[in-house]
Amino acid sequence: MTRTLRHFLALAVLLPGLLHAPVLCAQLLSVSLDGVEEDLRKNVLAWLGDAPQTPQARSNYLYSARGKVEQSLQALGHYRAEIMMDLDRDSTPWSLHISVDPGEPVRLRKVDIQVRGVGGSDAVLTDMVSSAPLKSGDVLNHSVYEQTRRRLTTLAQQRGYFEGKFDTARVEVEPVGGTADVFLHYQSGPRYAFGKLLYDQDIIREELLQPLLTVTEGEPYEQRKLGETQAQLQRTGYFSTVLLRPDLDRAEAGRVPMDLNLYPAKRHSFDLGAGFSTDTRERVSLTWRTPRLNRRGHSQETRLQYSAVNPSGRFTYKIPLSHPLDDVLQLRARLEDNEFGDLDSNQKELGVRREKRRRGWVYSYSLRGLNEAWDAQGLDRENDYLLPGFSLSRRKREGSLVNPSAGFSQWYQVEAAHAGLGSDVDLLRLSASYGYIHSFGKRHRMVLGSELGAAIISDKDRDKLAPSLNFFAGGSQTIRGYSYQSIGNEITVTDATGAPVSLVVGGERLLAASVEYQYSVTDSWRVAVFADAGDAFDEGEFDLNVGAGFGLHYVTQVGAVRVEVANPVTEDDPSWRLHVAIGAEF
Repeated sequence: MTRTLRHFLALAVLLPGLLHAPVLCAQLLSVSLDGVEEDLRKNVLAWLGDAPQTPQARSNYLYSARGKVEQSLQALGHYRAEIMMDLDRDSTPWSLHISVDPGEPVRLRKVDIQVRGVGGSDAVLTDMVSSAPLKSGDVLNHSVYEQTRRRLTTLAQQRGYFEGKFDTARVEVEPVGGTADVFLHYQSGPRYAFGKLLYDQDIIREELLQPLLTVTEGEPYEQRKLGETQAQLQRTGYFSTVLLRPDLDRAEAGRVPMDLNLYPAKRHSFDLGAGFSTDTRERVSLTWRTPRLNRRGHSQETRLQYSAVNPSGRFTYKIPLSHPLDDVLQLRARLEDNEFGDLDSNQKELGVRREKRRRGWVYSYSLRGLNEAWDAQGLDRENDYLLPGFSLSRRKREGSLVNPSAGFSQWYQVEAAHAGLGSDVDLLRLSASYGYIHSFGKRHRMVLGSELGAAIISDKDRDKLAPSLNFFAGGSQTIRGYSYQSIGNEITVTDATGAPVSLVVGGERLLAASVEYQYSVTDSWRVAVFADAGDAFDEGEFDLNVGAGFGLHYVTQVGAVRVEVANPVTEDDPSWRLHVAIGAEF
């Protein structure tokens, strides 16, 4: 068979399919619009929709175009518009030109919004009515009217007015006079109360569950309290899923029973983490959690972390007391190696702590036994401390948890030791820290911080104060431009060769402050300039250290990745230092 004949037969086989294959249509209609701008233009184009793709769709588009333009303008209060449409069928594609003179908009004359029945004395509903965005003199906007109607219905339902309905809901428009009247009359009906809370669970003891339930039988129904109860139950970690819903079908005598469904959380969870900062360098961590060890709500968390600077292991066993979230006893154990200035420290710690939350404040009462050994250049010590303590803290923030737009944090702690009660020294240790964030508009942000500390100890016991109980400064968290914990009181010792060596061993006092300005280039990227200052020193030996620099931050779901360059400007021979850190400001 010749090549020509083969090509002919192949074409004969393919031709019927090609004739019936779908054809990509060229544009059939171009549309231009003038006379309206901004919201009016967007609304007109939205009502017109996409350009037609078939001849039939083009016919339908042209037939309905004028009506759609009129409706789109009326939705925003323009009932007296003049619309001219010019269709050119000779052009390719056909051309439709729409010219609009929107005219003066219709304005609201009378706005009559009422809540009748029991709801008429509900302050939440009446406040919503008084603040409704429908005011006499405003341009009529049907979307705002519909939003107000839906909002009132939704709010009433959330507050237990399950039989509520509108007796009247209408807009009366007088296009010639250019006015419109709005009537919204809501008949609330009775307000229901919470009925019995129905649940069947054997996950935790009843006395642990009860403090978490903010839904009380007989109280007026509020959707908000269902959300609060669900959130509290979820925060305990005991449950994987919490569902709390009103059973309207079984409502009677003005009360709605609540159905609570609780599903237990996984017995164990494991988290593997990795990170890097110029302070502690690269690190990896493994965290093992058991959120519910028994029906009494006991839980444990074991965390192992390795970094070249401070490898550590921590174990925490939690026992709920009067409230699973707001009153918890913690049993703790910790092993940690750390570098403080020029000292290598090894810490072993056992402790007990009771943490209570009340009105936004966290109160902690603690007792810890600390054994710490440290050495450097022939300096070799080990001491024991029994430290009862108390701390008080509070955090308030607005916006994102890891990238707040505003916030203020404060933390205070006092610990003491006595040589006759299990410690090698008499000691009173005081410390405090503050953080403040304030945004100016969407792009400008200020971050302020400070740290204060004092260890009150006799001169004869000064050298027995362990590194972790001294104070240090320097690094990405305190005074940038200096290396991690490199600022502190210095002593001179003799090395193995007999030469004097200066060692940073920390100070009895700490005073440090930071001010930073940030400018958001985009939602994810921002630039920053900052200045840090302070010292870790022994009493009467304060020496101001100042670091200043700039940085680039990338905001992620776990906080900002901060790459910063700082200069220790008060040093005799300052040089730039790079700091990298990940996390929120506080």
